[in-house]
Amino acid sequence: MWRTRAAAACVICRSLANKSYGIKRKSPLQNLHLVSRSIHHPCYPSSKFQRPPLRISVQLFSSLNRLPLRKTKLLNVKYGYQFHRNFWLARLASRLLKIRYLILGSAVGGGYTAKKTYDQWKDMMPDLDEYKWIIPDFVWELDEHIDFEKLIKALPDTEDLAKLLPDFDKIGESFTSLKGFFSPGYNLVSEVIGASDLLLLLGSPGETAFRATDQGYDNDKQYKKVSDKEKIDQLQEELLRTQLKYQRMLERLEKENKELRKLVLQRDDKGIHQRKLKKSLIDMYSEVLDILSDYDASYNTQDHLPRVVVVGDQSAGKTSVLEMIAQARIFPRGSGEMMTRSPVKVTLSEGPHHVALFKDSSREFDLTKEEDLAALRNEIEIRMRNSVKEGCTVSTETISLSVKGPGLQRMVLVDLPGVISTVTSGMAPDTKETIFSISKAYMQNPNAIILCIQDGSVDAERSIVTDLVSQMDPQGKRTIFVLTKVDLAEKNVASPSRIQQIIEGKLFPMKALGYFAVVTGKGNSSESIESIKEYEEEFFQNSKLLKTCMLKAHQVTTKNLSLAVSDCFWKMVRESVEQQADAFKATRFNLETEWKNNYPRLRELDRNELFEKAKNEILDEVISLTQVTPKHWEEILQKTLWERVSTHVIENIYLPAAQTTNSGTFNTTVDIKLKQWTDKQLPNKAVEVAWETLQEEFSRFMTEQKGKEHDDIFDKLKQAVKEESIKRHKWNERAEDSLRVIQHNALEDRSISDKQQWDAAIHFMEETLQSRLKDTESVIEDMVGPDWKKRWLYWIGRTKEQNIRNETKNELEKLIKCNEEHAAYLANDEVTTVRKNLEARGVTVDPCLIKDTWHQIYRRYFLKTALNHCNLCRRGFYYYQRHFVDSELECNDIVLFWRIQRMLAITANTLRQQLTNTEVRRLEKNVKEVLEDFAEDNEKKVKLLTGKRVQLAEDLKKVREIQEKLEAFIEALHQEK
Repeated sequence: MWRTRAAAACVICRSLANKSYGIKRKSPLQNLHLVSRSIHHPCYPSSKFQRPPLRISVQLFSSLNRLPLRKTKLLNVKYGYQFHRNFWLARLASRLLKIRYLILGSAVGGGYTAKKTYDQWKDMMPDLDEYKWIIPDFVWELDEHIDFEKLIKALPDTEDLAKLLPDFDKIGESFTSLKGFFSPGYNLVSEVIGASDLLLLLGSPGETAFRATDQGYDNDKQYKKVSDKEKIDQLQEELLRTQLKYQRMLERLEKENKELRKLVLQRDDKGIHQRKLKKSLIDMYSEVLDILSDYDASYNTQDHLPRVVVVGDQSAGKTSVLEMIAQARIFPRGSGEMMTRSPVKVTLSEGPHHVALFKDSSREFDLTKEEDLAALRNEIEIRMRNSVKEGCTVSTETISLSVKGPGLQRMVLVDLPGVISTVTSGMAPDTKETIFSISKAYMQNPNAIILCIQDGSVDAERSIVTDLVSQMDPQGKRTIFVLTKVDLAEKNVASPSRIQQIIEGKLFPMKALGYFAVVTGKGNSSESIESIKEYEEEFFQNSKLLKTCMLKAHQVTTKNLSLAVSDCFWKMVRESVEQQADAFKATRFNLETEWKNNYPRLRELDRNELFEKAKNEILDEVISLTQVTPKHWEEILQKTLWERVSTHVIENIYLPAAQTTNSGTFNTTVDIKLKQWTDKQLPNKAVEVAWETLQEEFSRFMTEQKGKEHDDIFDKLKQAVKEESIKRHKWNERAEDSLRVIQHNALEDRSISDKQQWDAAIHFMEETLQSRLKDTESVIEDMVGPDWKKRWLYWIGRTKEQNIRNETKNELEKLIKCNEEHAAYLANDEVTTVRKNLEARGVTVDPCLIKDTWHQIYRRYFLKTALNHCNLCRRGFYYYQRHFVDSELECNDIVLFWRIQRMLAITANTLRQQLTNTEVRRLEKNVKEVLEDFAEDNEKKVKLLTGKRVQLAEDLKKVREIQEKLEAFIEALHQEK
């Protein structure tokens, strides 16, 4: 069969060389067309004159662009070909008829296959009726408002349109000379040539470097063979150019998609479609992580949710890589110093505008404006410094930041402080260990993606983080390795193969899912993200590392890195989130069971709810201060004020005035001393007493237990609120001035209007003097020791000093009995006399001891005398009304105490009015402010509301909230699938 087809092909070739086609001279077979020579001729010599295998170049050409058939020569006799006159036309016709049948059958089969393929594609197409809502309703109603038949009639005819087209007849005249060639034989040869060209193109091995033409064997010898190295370089350059071309096309399409999505999101924000947008998946997931960051229980389930943990040595470029992924320079920068002082959680999501905002703030920072970027960097730095406790360098408190923008890859990253090897001056001694513990705490999460950042410009042996990562993830199932500063590494590294070893995972003692090489700028902090991208693309386009295949195209640029990290993150989320939801469900069941067993009759109030309950109780207790009766206020104020000023009144006013000889001198001394006291001390003392009374009453209401309703869990909070409110409260400064005038006017009044007031003054004086007498007796007893009754009953003896004081007391009492009108002070000769009398009885006494003992003895004697005088003055109101005329009785001391008593009553009334009208309300306002401040301070609430019950309720609330949000996230995740 094969020989028959070969003979037919030979006949076709001979027919082409016939004189009937205008060829006058013979042509050797070698000068025939390329495909004609590729067909095996049985008459063609196969040994001696065998041609070498054809070689073509890698340049592409189509069989549709066929070259015109060259003039061929007749076959020479020396090659063994001669003309045979036979019925070749009949044989050729029969062959052509068979080919037509084959073509016809192929066409029918091809048509059936095409119809079947069309039906399959039609079934695969979605039903677009569900998306009719995208097109506005007025489009479907156009046929009701527009008459399309009139519009079609108004269009020009096809004849008018044909006049506008070029004259194809004139163009075809240039091809008339070729009409003779469109015979069946020529068509067949053309098809065979095209098929052969296509087969040679598809079947070429790719390592040939000769250009195939149709000019014959002699012309092919002019092309030289290229060396293997040059061929490999050419292929690599061509492959790199192709990759870069498609990379640019991809970036252009992504940019267009980014703009389109931005427009769509903006329209949704404006409410064009009037559809409520749901919260994105990444935002829902970020909320779960934010709740977990505040979860202060002893359970560790919160550490098993996926997140991307960015770790690396200090100044390795962690922050720069994170900024390239976020497409904005959002972090504070510094040269060689530690800038990341606390973990920063960055949630990347897609949105119409490139903005950033903190979890606990509503302010949006526009990342396209440099002033907002500077403000954001400053805010992050302030938050980091505030989170660091005194005496520390780094903090474990997490700063939560959300970044939205068109084209951002959705993921959650946590930027950790850089790992250091040496603690420098200015750092806390435990800084290194703290950073290691923070990094381990995040990396030991079995579902966390570890993004290991390594500086490519330094020696690999100086790396610290790689050992830490290899300990946390020895199998490398969740680690992505990133080599930064590759541009510096290519310049400085003597052996580029060392970089290749790093990217292939052969140099460091760690394994990873993927290895990437990136360039994050030239080290200038003022560079923009766009300029860094251009520099990175330009570097890798010209890099020898990529040209020599040391690096692969998919392992370079931060764009490929962000895509890979996002894919790994979401893959880990889909694999582990349901398992974590089940773990929280089991934890919730355990907590609910524990609560039912320990607190069966109490509601599950968490810390915030307990704080609100305590807040209401405290405000109720503050309001109850206004319900205190005026009588109660005045009694407390008057009693407390007299306790404070009684000593001054007795010692500095009454006793000195009582030593005078007549009533005029007594009244003058009293008036002078009262005026001095009122101007300097009395108003201030009164305000102090009022403020202390208010504090005592407030404390009494706050600490008073209310039976079964009292909950001791609020005691610490109430105490803190009371102390802080009192600390903030300040009495009205103008109150002293008005009070001074009132007190001065009250003390100036000497007129006692009735006998009842006179008796009240006497009673007040007697109580005061008896109290002072009792205190004086107690002091004397302490000085001289117990009397003979106590010594015999309680077997108590006197000390040596008490014996001396007792002898001194007896001697001084003799002195008073001898002179009942003795002055308040002893003269020096009297002291000497007493001392000598005591020495005569064998008692050695110091003069100072004699004076001290005399002061108490005379005080007792004076108070007893004054009390006797009070009894005499009970009936002296009549003489008082007559101003003690024609009477030996003088009761000026009763008038003094009446003035003091009336002043105390008026002062208490004034202070009560100020308390109830002003100060209680100001205190209530301060309490509300303190409660509001405590409500915003979580640390304060944690300190003040403690206990097993609070912690259990808090854990139960957190677990419920996390479980609900996780279930909502899983449902949204399934819907997205």
